Amino acid sequence: MEANELTEMKVYRLVFDPQTNSPIVILQDEGSGALMPIWIGIFEAHSIAMKMEGVETSRPLTHDLLSNTFSTINGMVERIEVVDLVDNTYFARIYFQVSNKSYSLDSRPSDAIALALRTASPIFVANHVLERSKIDPSEIGDMDGEEGASEEDQWTRVLKNYNPEGSKEKLN
Repeated sequence: MEANELTEMKVYRLVFDPQTNSPIVILQDEGSGALMPIWIGIFEAHSIAMKMEGVETSRPLTHDLLSNTFSTINGMVERIEVVDLVDNTYFARIYFQVSNKSYSLDSRPSDAIALALRTASPIFVANHVLERSKIDPSEIGDMDGEEGASEEDQWTRVLKNYNPEGSKEKLN
């Protein structure tokens, strides 16, 4: 994909789906503020959270092991890209170099994001994916008038009606 077909994103936060209690990683376009949630597994959420919070482990987690492997073979993760969304499933690719040769691997977005955090590699989302699945930050916005409403309450309200395929109709 060409750079103009991609938007660079940052990991904004981890939240839990209010209905399934599944973890969700929220990516953010720092330019527009657009947010994009991706439902992930509990182990990947744990790995992402540990890196975000700067928690060191005595033994490497899987994503640490992969990062250490790249380092040992003088490889470099160039970037990760969330490249598609099909039937509510996101697809990603990890782009890396070893010995001046470029490679890419298919990946779950959660694993790619966990690796990108460990290697300080940029995270990109294909614009067609972002357009279909983004949340406008004003939807989270301020909930004045709702006494005691926390940011978690705001996310609960938004995610109850979120459909990653682009429709704001409630998922059942």
